[in-house]
Amino acid sequence: MTLRRWMWIFVAIALGCFAFAAAGRAWLGWPQAAVGTWGGIGAGYLLGAALLALVPRWWRQHCDEMYAQPAARRYLRALWPILVAYALSLFLSLWLVKRGIEAVPLRALVAILPALPIALLMRAALRYLREIDELQRRIETDAIGIASLLVALLYFAGGLLQKAKVIDLDAAAAMIWVFPLLCLVYGLAKMVLARRYL
Repeated sequence: MTLRRWMWIFVAIALGCFAFAAAGRAWLGWPQAAVGTWGGIGAGYLLGAALLALVPRWWRQHCDEMYAQPAARRYLRALWPILVAYALSLFLSLWLVKRGIEAVPLRALVAILPALPIALLMRAALRYLREIDELQRRIETDAIGIASLLVALLYFAGGLLQKAKVIDLDAAAAMIWVFPLLCLVYGLAKMVLARRYL
């Protein structure tokens, strides 16, 4: 599957989310929070599609060649349902938590529901990492290491600034954004490393 096709899949998911939000508002009587959640998920996928559209041609060609390999095709086949499951579980979790769940263990279980597709994503990524050639594995592991260290440093610095009362961030929001930030930095690091090694 090509990177351009992934871009159009992201656009289709975004349009589906926007359609859910519109239907929920117009016909189903959803509260504004539910409509906003679906709109936000759609905006996230639309942003992802825009980023895929803006990548340089050499990177698109590299990804197309890489994703033509059997290991990458298996990874992409696993990734598609995981992305859909994540979007649905995120909506369901937020909706149920906002409706109010009295029992703390049940509320905790519902709150971490979106983490389950992320765990499946990590399992698929580790399987992909084991199946690729040595050079690609080196690029992937270097990118993962760089992303982990930079995001950890940023999070640590943010904690110090928060403790010194220089900034005031919502801790829950900061924790939720760690994984997406890690993915973003990993993608950028991988692009730089691939340009260097290939």
